[in-house]
Amino acid sequence: MAEITAKMVADLRAATGLGMMECKKALVEAEGDLAKAEEILRIKSGNKASKMAGRVAAEGIIGSCIEGGVGALVEVNCETDFVAKDPTFLALAAAAAKAVVAANPADVEALSAVEVDGVSVEEIRKAAIAKLGENMTIRRFVRYSTEGTIATYLHGAKIGVIVDLNGDEALGRDVAMHIAASKPICVSKDQVPAETLEQERKIYTAQAAESGKPADIVAKMVEGRVNKFLAEVTLVGQPFVKNPDVTVEKLLAEKSAKVNAFAMLVVGEGIEKAVVDYAAEVAAAAKL
Repeated sequence: MAEITAKMVADLRAATGLGMMECKKALVEAEGDLAKAEEILRIKSGNKASKMAGRVAAEGIIGSCIEGGVGALVEVNCETDFVAKDPTFLALAAAAAKAVVAANPADVEALSAVEVDGVSVEEIRKAAIAKLGENMTIRRFVRYSTEGTIATYLHGAKIGVIVDLNGDEALGRDVAMHIAASKPICVSKDQVPAETLEQERKIYTAQAAESGKPADIVAKMVEGRVNKFLAEVTLVGQPFVKNPDVTVEKLLAEKSAKVNAFAMLVVGEGIEKAVVDYAAEVAAAAKL
């Protein structure tokens, strides 16, 4: 039997929002497997638990640039929120985004070598580090080139959305704002990853089976929940954030528009940052 630690219980509680005893029982049943324990809790409670990998920890901003039919978002990280607001750091993010648009680099390493106004992105980064005294990294970027319209939306520079659509820029910005608020995973249901759909179907089947109803009713219950899930996670299936009486699909139809693709970057998403226990540090120092 695997040892169930307090940290494991706390991590599962943070991921699911459920009670400590429920989390401990699930971990015991899963023999310490966190992912399996989360699945057990979802089956038993119907909770739409999110993965811990979605926690935002690191500091930084999302830089953006649009030139003609090309647009880009770039995530640039630093150590503190104070530096994230500094003009020198902001200039680094702007230069990186401009370089992505202009040169279409294959990856972050290639981006570092791209020159902006005669200076490479890597040189700009190193100069910013020397001036501000913090480590800075360019973590990732996304670039779209289209014959349609590129629109972006930045929410406090911490969330960035870019949309490639056939439609006007104002509509594109509204759709990008909706994506930042509602967080769909793809445009339409045919784009939902097969493994994601299979996992949800597995959970819904287990939940429905516990109802004790006949097999044909259980099958209908599962299909109903799968369809509800698809509406919740796809852009066109969601109620439009500015007018929940219409779906995004209906909004686009009314404007004779179409979303071809979108991407969203959240600063620090998936990065774990060490938590400093200052009280413990002070207590330890007092014993010296």
